[in-house]
Amino acid sequence: MQSLFTPVRLGKADILNRFVMAPMTRSRANVDGSPGSLAATYYAQRADAGLIITEGVFPSADGKGYVRTPGIETEAQIAGWKAVATAVHDAGGRIFMQLMHTGRISHPLLQPEGKAPVAPSAIRPQGQSWTDEGQKDFVTPRALTTVEVKDIIAAYRRATGNALAAGFDGVELHGATGYLPEQFLSSGSNRRTDAYGGSLENRARFILETLAAMIEEAGPGRVGLKISPEMNFNDIKDDAPEETYGYLVEHLNAKDMAYLHVALFGTAKDYHALLRPRFGGAYIVGGGLTRDSAEALLREGKADAVAFGSSFLANPDLPERFRRNAPLNQPDRATFYTPGANGYTDYPTLAQSSGQAAAH
Repeated sequence: MQSLFTPVRLGKADILNRFVMAPMTRSRANVDGSPGSLAATYYAQRADAGLIITEGVFPSADGKGYVRTPGIETEAQIAGWKAVATAVHDAGGRIFMQLMHTGRISHPLLQPEGKAPVAPSAIRPQGQSWTDEGQKDFVTPRALTTVEVKDIIAAYRRATGNALAAGFDGVELHGATGYLPEQFLSSGSNRRTDAYGGSLENRARFILETLAAMIEEAGPGRVGLKISPEMNFNDIKDDAPEETYGYLVEHLNAKDMAYLHVALFGTAKDYHALLRPRFGGAYIVGGGLTRDSAEALLREGKADAVAFGSSFLANPDLPERFRRNAPLNQPDRATFYTPGANGYTDYPTLAQSSGQAAAH
């Protein structure tokens, strides 16, 4: 019977348990977009996860949407990530890099040469962006030309190659949270009239072509996709989400993918019942799980692996805590996106907590 502690194969990756550390923005990158030594420590601390998926990493500079987020485009960025992958592997873990182009969810202060963010269509989203000057209202993005869409797909391909060159076991395309792939997919943000807009087939084209390019670069079994239907974050909307996501998942190349990662937040619809039967590969479930709810999903065959976010952030030894039914550290939300070690690499393990208690 499947449980949190049984091995599983996700594409080409054999992982020792079914714990997945979910991708979480932490805003600790250097000014040049490279991860520093703290990032290597942070991820290595959590290498007991069966699989770590990194924070979102921009594939090209125009994909950056937040302060102190990392890229995988320059030599310095690749070198920084190589140190991270090495640290995780040395600790016995497996790690995928999440590639995240934020599209219109950005600001000129974060863009090369202060240009407007790019998007499928020139539709200004509601909300604000975090910049070095504080929160700024989103601006109207510039609509990509058809040629530029192809260029961004090529950037995802290069980023995939760079991640593998840095030693990663695979990559995940971030297709959720209102970022560029979901902007193309969703009817509320895509008003294009070329091959990448209009019909559902056309709106899904960007994600499917990007995945195909990434798989061609990485080889079968090394590319995953994350989606989050009806999360409605970053002002993303779709007129017929069940039809949209059903179509998308049916057209994924399951045999060549590592997994499909579906995180649900705030929707009453059971998208897992809709999507899992339509996908023939490994299926990861995420979104507010506890030990009991995760075990139930695995026991009932509704997931092959389960993703934990803030609980992994605050508990570097989460699998061991679950094994022992031990209390969990509570995440400090005030330090989620602040620079430095505080709230990043200083959460204690059970052993450290016991040692501190004994010292007192």
